[in-house]
Amino acid sequence: MTADGHGVTAIMHEVGVSKTTVWRWQEYFAEAGVEGLVEGRSKPPGRKPISAAIKLKVVEKTVKERPVNATHWSVRSMAKEIGISHTSVQRIWAEHDLKPHLVKSFKVSTDPNFAVKVEDIIGLYLDPPERALVLAIDEKSQIQALDRTQPGLPLKKGRAGTMTHDYKRNGTTTLFAALDIATGKVIGECLARHRADEFLAFLRKIDRETPTHLDLHLILDNYATHKTPAVKRWLARHKRFILHFTPTSCSWLNLVERLFAEITRQRIRRGIFHDVAELEAAIDEWIEHRNKDPKPFTWTATGKTILVKHRRAKKVLAKAGRK
Repeated sequence: MTADGHGVTAIMHEVGVSKTTVWRWQEYFAEAGVEGLVEGRSKPPGRKPISAAIKLKVVEKTVKERPVNATHWSVRSMAKEIGISHTSVQRIWAEHDLKPHLVKSFKVSTDPNFAVKVEDIIGLYLDPPERALVLAIDEKSQIQALDRTQPGLPLKKGRAGTMTHDYKRNGTTTLFAALDIATGKVIGECLARHRADEFLAFLRKIDRETPTHLDLHLILDNYATHKTPAVKRWLARHKRFILHFTPTSCSWLNLVERLFAEITRQRIRRGIFHDVAELEAAIDEWIEHRNKDPKPFTWTATGKTILVKHRRAKKVLAKAGRK
């Protein structure tokens, strides 16, 4: 079109590119003829592509080294270290799916009976016994009744709701909860403390509120109050209570933790409570509302999958410890 005498604007509209692109390719042809077009110089003059060696250097530094004055690299600290732009670092990290600004917490269980306990609890989830209830039980302790120091502003178009960053503490409570794995219903009670006495009181509540002809399989963590002599004596007199303990450092294996995450997100985290009684009333109301239309959580991970990941994690940790 240039050879035929068409102007830059006409070419731009006809081809569907920018005016700068038209000028650039005209320059390529003027400088090197057809070879300039064949080479396909697609970047502006003076902007050289990042070499594979530099990309490799960025990746290796990201995963193997730390900056002198920080725990992890930022795009700008890496850019300064390598001598490239921060946007180039962003592209390289995106290309290799690297996110040094993020970190996930973990704990690999060292329980010698890990495999046996995992298979036992997963069996209760995936193949529960007949004529029995499976209840996931735990305590959510130290729930704070927090009141904000100033009133927040409501949500409106173009603005999120607001609440002050500081707060007033008005006491704490502990939520004891038993989640029925099959139905999703919850037996809950707020108590001032979470000692063995409170745990026994909650066991008695479970005993009263469940059909007496059914066995009760309780999934619990290894908290000391679950294993005191008083608790053991009570359990010896109530044979239908059968306890199943999660491996150490494996609270994620107890489905009631999923319930605690839900009530925290939906009712506690943004709540404003002037005293403990108001907090406990809000928790009781949330449980009552949930039990009107309960939905069970679905466990999908198999015992085999968990055991394979656990073995792999232990090998990685052992290898890291030898370095």
